[in-house]
Amino acid sequence: MTISVCTLAHGRADHLANLVRGLNAQQRPPEELVIAVMQEGLYDLPTVTFPIRQLPMSGGTIPLAAARNAAARAASGRHLVFLDVDCIPDPDLIADYARLLEKHDVLLMGEVLYLPRGALDQGIDFGRFARIAEQHSERAAPPVDELGDCSDYRCFWSLNFAMRRATFAAVGGFDEAYVGYGGEDTDFGRAATTAGVPLHWARGARAYHQYHPHHMPPVHHLESVIANATIFRDKWGHFTMEHWLKAFTLMGLIKLVDGAYIRARDVTSDDLAFTQIQSDEPYASSARVLAALEAGRPAIAQE
Repeated sequence: MTISVCTLAHGRADHLANLVRGLNAQQRPPEELVIAVMQEGLYDLPTVTFPIRQLPMSGGTIPLAAARNAAARAASGRHLVFLDVDCIPDPDLIADYARLLEKHDVLLMGEVLYLPRGALDQGIDFGRFARIAEQHSERAAPPVDELGDCSDYRCFWSLNFAMRRATFAAVGGFDEAYVGYGGEDTDFGRAATTAGVPLHWARGARAYHQYHPHHMPPVHHLESVIANATIFRDKWGHFTMEHWLKAFTLMGLIKLVDGAYIRARDVTSDDLAFTQIQSDEPYASSARVLAALEAGRPAIAQE
């Protein structure tokens, strides 16, 4: 039984180096790490005990779907573990996924906890991470049992998941019609469900998400969110990323005309400032943003 870890990266060299260090600390190391590189130039990475391959991606965009597929095609493992570049795997992550995938031919989503700013100032300390990291308020908590059924494909996201290589191929991989940010995760979850592949939350297989500044909603990806939501609508009959589309609408950035979302105005510095109000926190809550916008407030009250 072999396991390949797949990731994709654009910038964030320190985050990627920490992901690599986390893999090197595994109780059961992977057979390899495959990185789809979406920037000019390869990364200078820490020395580890397993092979690392870097795959340069052509083009000037950030092709998230195509990059994940490229990493999966290049991988040699029977099982595939996908980690976001911002993730540091807990030392048991690979062993947990290996054990579960040997028994269950399903799509597994491991635990994710969010680290606050400064969590890595003194290096990687998994005991400390476990004490200070936060559970996302809008994501499912770890299941009580080994696996927890995920009956809503919209809950899938590619931050930390694993499946058998053959099953990933049977689903068809990620739809490369999605270019840039947004939509490709939900599409993959829908495609997996349609193909009869169950989605399950896994207890364990934990990853720690490294802090970085963020926008909620992602106004800096406005164009690709509109385009990818439209691709999803044309494919499946309805829009995805509805919470972001609603927020953009309430902000006056887009409007629905004859069943299509179009840009209503340019993003301003005020929009960027508003969407960064939660930027100092470990993660951003879309529910809090929507509540603020629906109440007509310029700021988001802290919980």
